[in-house]
Amino acid sequence: MNIETIAEQVLKLEPVSRAYIAEILLESLDFEEDFIVSEAWRQEIQKRCNKIDTNPSLLINGEQFMSELTQRYL
Repeated sequence: MNIETIAEQVLKLEPVSRAYIAEILLESLDFEEDFIVSEAWRQEIQKRCNKIDTNPSLLINGEQFMSELTQRYL
């Protein structure tokens, strides 16, 4: 399978599945950590990621958010 075919197939998946694949791919990249993250922040990050993973319906896209914000305050 070539990369274009793989990308086409992945884009047909549900958003949660695409996000999972994106997360795996990003984690697989070799990178150097530029900064040290405290254990408290690591725990907070993990807590927030778990919350998103268990209830993705809480998320809204950026355009929707900006539209709602504009309607509320302008």
